[in-house]
Amino acid sequence: MAQTASSIVPGSLLSAARTLDLECEGLQALRAALDGKLRHTFAEAVATLASAKGRVIVTGIGKSGHVGQKIAATFASTGTPAFFVHPSEASHGDLGMIHREDVIVALSWSGESAELSNILNYSRRFKVPLIAITSKADSTLGKQSDVLLELPRAKEACPHGLAPTTSTTMQLAMGDCLAIALLEHKGFTAHDFKVFHPGGQLGASLKYVADLMHKGEALPLVGEDAPMTAALVTMTQKSFGCLGVVDADGKLAGVITDGDLRRHMGSNLLSATTGEIMTRRPKVVAPNMLASAALEVLNTSRITALFVVDKGHPVGIVHIHDLLRAGVA
Repeated sequence: MAQTASSIVPGSLLSAARTLDLECEGLQALRAALDGKLRHTFAEAVATLASAKGRVIVTGIGKSGHVGQKIAATFASTGTPAFFVHPSEASHGDLGMIHREDVIVALSWSGESAELSNILNYSRRFKVPLIAITSKADSTLGKQSDVLLELPRAKEACPHGLAPTTSTTMQLAMGDCLAIALLEHKGFTAHDFKVFHPGGQLGASLKYVADLMHKGEALPLVGEDAPMTAALVTMTQKSFGCLGVVDADGKLAGVITDGDLRRHMGSNLLSATTGEIMTRRPKVVAPNMLASAALEVLNTSRITALFVVDKGHPVGIVHIHDLLRAGVA
């Protein structure tokens, strides 16, 4: 008879909790090692990567290889040219992809993966710097490396101690540590990040306000002395639910929103001027602000549109619907 979900859940939840606990223990051990024996070698690894004139070549076999592919992708997406070279393919011609000015990052928990031998020999022959990420300093990989990042031993989450679980989590974390430290060393910014992430939700959140704003004739603008009768016509025609009020120099003096109209509703509204009704010092954004940051301003301020201002002059307007349609979240 098939087991029911209710009979499986208690045991599976305990298993999941145990897995997370063991992997957390591995990460805590790695954190402690960075304050101890890895303190200087980690800094040396970052310096080696930062000084490379070529690319970062990441390699590994099995589960370490899968982790290596992710690490290479993280390097590449954060401004460090990098790619993964499969050690078996390297033995059949892909060694030609590795140049003297590159740096090799090799992953192997045991440090004795036979498939890595040709890459190790190649790196020694042509003096390509080799950074090893392994748990055994006295392994072949550890002894051959120029910089050794020896990961602390940790218990695998697999109850048989066979399936790489805690170990691969630690390898992945070390790769992230290297990539982020290198990113910060280079001063890589969110604006730089946009260049490498033009697609998807991440690409949308890295768009600038200038990419999404309405400008020119679309802007709902009136002068500071304009009668509210004319202002309401403009506000209705432009359909943004707000109106920008500019002074004699063309700078944004204030805005009029639906809320302002409700607060001033009465027999004197239509006889007033925009300067009498407007809210001064409104929330504004700059054209070079990231769209994700503009969305945060809208949500925090509980408004639906923002004027885009450059040196005091309104150059655009962005509506929350523009950001949501673009996939910004």
